[in-house]
Amino acid sequence: MPRKPNYQFERLERDRAKAAKAAEKAAAKRELKEREDREKSGEPPRGD
Repeated sequence: MPRKPNYQFERLERDRAKAAKAAEKAAAKRELKEREDREKSGEPPRGD
């Protein structure tokens, strides 16, 4: 017998995954901008 779909839970899981991906992308973009700003200001690169 097939399982009963739980549309609300599935929707929440998709939204949660989408938000996590967007947050990861924003963090990478923010770090890239900070690195470019440090290079423009002449500071030595950090050892991350």
